[in-house]
Amino acid sequence: MATHGAVDARKRAMHHPQVQAWWREMDCGFTPVADVFEECLYEALTAFSKREMDDYVAAAKTLSRLGRGPEPVLAFLEAWPSAAAAVGTAALEDVMATARTLQASPNGHAIAPLLQTLAPVARRLASREQLAFYLDIARELMARTTGSIHGRHATLASPGLPVFFRQAPQLVEQLPMAGLKNWVDYGIRHYGDHPQQQEDYFKLALADSRAVLQRERHGTLFADAERRLDLYLRALWRDPQPLIPYSNAYHALRRIVPYYDGLGMRLPDVYDARAGVSGLDRYRATLAHMVGHRRWSSPQIADNWSPFQRLAVEFLEDARIDWLLMREYPGLAPVLLALHPRPVEGACDPETASCLRHRLAMLSRACLDANHGYADAVLNETVAAFHAALAEGPSSTAQMAQLALAWVARTRRPSDQLPRIHFDDTVVDYRDDNRQLWAFIEEGDEEEAFDTRKETREAEAPQGLPPRHYPEWDQVSESYRPDWVSLYEALHPAGEAAKIDRLLDKHAALARRLMRLLDLIKPQNKQRIRYQEDGSELDLDVAIRSLIDFRSGATPDPRINMSHRSSGRSIAVLLLLDLSESLNQKVAGGEQTVLELSQEAVSLLALAIEGLRDPFAIAGFHSNTRHEVRYLHIKGFSERWDDTVKGRLAAAGAGWSTRMGAALRHAGAALAQRQADKRLLLLLTDGEPADIDVRDPGHLHADARKAVGELAAQGVDTFCLSLDPKADDYVQGIFGKRHLVLDRVEQLPEKLPLLYMALTK
Repeated sequence: MATHGAVDARKRAMHHPQVQAWWREMDCGFTPVADVFEECLYEALTAFSKREMDDYVAAAKTLSRLGRGPEPVLAFLEAWPSAAAAVGTAALEDVMATARTLQASPNGHAIAPLLQTLAPVARRLASREQLAFYLDIARELMARTTGSIHGRHATLASPGLPVFFRQAPQLVEQLPMAGLKNWVDYGIRHYGDHPQQQEDYFKLALADSRAVLQRERHGTLFADAERRLDLYLRALWRDPQPLIPYSNAYHALRRIVPYYDGLGMRLPDVYDARAGVSGLDRYRATLAHMVGHRRWSSPQIADNWSPFQRLAVEFLEDARIDWLLMREYPGLAPVLLALHPRPVEGACDPETASCLRHRLAMLSRACLDANHGYADAVLNETVAAFHAALAEGPSSTAQMAQLALAWVARTRRPSDQLPRIHFDDTVVDYRDDNRQLWAFIEEGDEEEAFDTRKETREAEAPQGLPPRHYPEWDQVSESYRPDWVSLYEALHPAGEAAKIDRLLDKHAALARRLMRLLDLIKPQNKQRIRYQEDGSELDLDVAIRSLIDFRSGATPDPRINMSHRSSGRSIAVLLLLDLSESLNQKVAGGEQTVLELSQEAVSLLALAIEGLRDPFAIAGFHSNTRHEVRYLHIKGFSERWDDTVKGRLAAAGAGWSTRMGAALRHAGAALAQRQADKRLLLLLTDGEPADIDVRDPGHLHADARKAVGELAAQGVDTFCLSLDPKADDYVQGIFGKRHLVLDRVEQLPEKLPLLYMALTK
């Protein structure tokens, strides 16, 4: 700590200049930390990049300033390189967020045990997603067991939280995340009001604590089987893809669905034995099926098919992959057939329920099982065509698609549209979710007819950074769809800055009124910043010294200016613009588009915020299905409102749809990192959440509402300014009272800056 005086690096044998520089950056006065600092950094340097090293040192510096002594710092410096090797350096954000949460509560003393056991826990969990779920469990334990004394403001620390962290390596060795959550929930429910018994429960000192632990130990844990599965994947299939577990607890109300993406193969963290097949063999069947897709499947244009047709394509393509697997490795056949359901012919009543899934599950079973015993004529003809297509080779996804199209045309019934769907014996749970099988490229959202084909265009590959994957809330199952949305962020290309200047000149009178208002609310207490090469005024003392140096022949100090910043206002603002296709519509009774009015309003708002000297950023978003949400940076927090930023705003165009939840989460994550008393996310939109791959508008409404709640928990205040005159029907359900519907769009340039001033005064 600075008050104790920093330990001299040279006295601690820190000979490397870069290590000395990092130690000076730490500015830490703890002697035990100084003793191990260089050794820890040398270990980290073997695994971390320069940026990751800077983040590592910055996190240690933050921990040294918590007032918790050297133990958290020492634990972090020693644990993080090993932990990061297991879960990735991006997980540092989750760990530090948890540490800050603990510090802001009476549970700051639990930071040290959290970090002391971080390395073995991370090595066991082996993915950022699993570690994040573990930290969520810990935060829930803290929230539900931190108490208060009746009639006093003092709060009591959680008795069980530090013990939980110390026991965590043993717990994650024995339990999947869902089991760990159940074990913790039991302890909270039964011992939440009994401090000593709660502590004993999490120490595993109580009989029921050990009994619940044994009860939750079931199935084959991914962590126990990971090495064998990795060898299986490499040796048998020659496909060295990373294996990434996810928790069953995310799917408490819906079935587990494995999947794969650009990062690796996603598997549940535990499999129970089922139908005489062990958990390990279920893992092998799932991996084999995904490898088969990677080897033999090719993406199809989803826009060319109706939802019913796509479902039929998926079932037949899955059956083709399974058939090829069994043909190449006959030993897989008993496992796959045991796990594949055997629907009973006639079990679904088409008069009362949609039987489409039931018929498809029968068809899939019949394709794999020569002894299926089904009498349906169309089914048997389709099975014969299926085997004929595979008789001379692996066939293709396109051929299965044509077979599926013919089957749908011959078997469809009006009752297939019924809302009640027959699901019994239709779920083949070793198969993945087939997200890789479809490509969405059309900008329209019209539904395809059964016998209609559209001309398609080549999908344009998103440019910029690698995608960020965000979950999406499923209101039906009340659970997240993990890594469901791919968000691509990029810097918006620049256009003609003079266009924005012309818009500001157009509203010169309004701008002058705004400036007068700004003078009334602008903080008067200023903090002087000296020794600036560029500044608002001359620093006379420094200038005189520089003149004396110059005349005496010495090199003068060029930093002769100073500037000022307000010390009475701590606000960070991010303006998020909906750039969907509807912004290209003209305002009723005028020649301007909604986009042009938005550009005028944002320009005036930026002028106002710049006058207040509030840190602010501007970004836009639009979407083309869940696979492609574009997030475009127009102005960063560190950028000035200058011609470069004006050029990006001038070049802003509108297109595609409005998948709002992922954009809100991404923008909120950037805001949450800002050091400010108030963090405001101001959303400007002209419509409700929507996308072409979502038929139920309530789904994206619920996801946006969930995203707003998540941001509120992170200390980010979200406000929506809607230009949709029909927004009253849905906007309150998403944003609560934090919204405003502007009935007259032409008033936007005047209203937006005034709204900002009202929200931040």
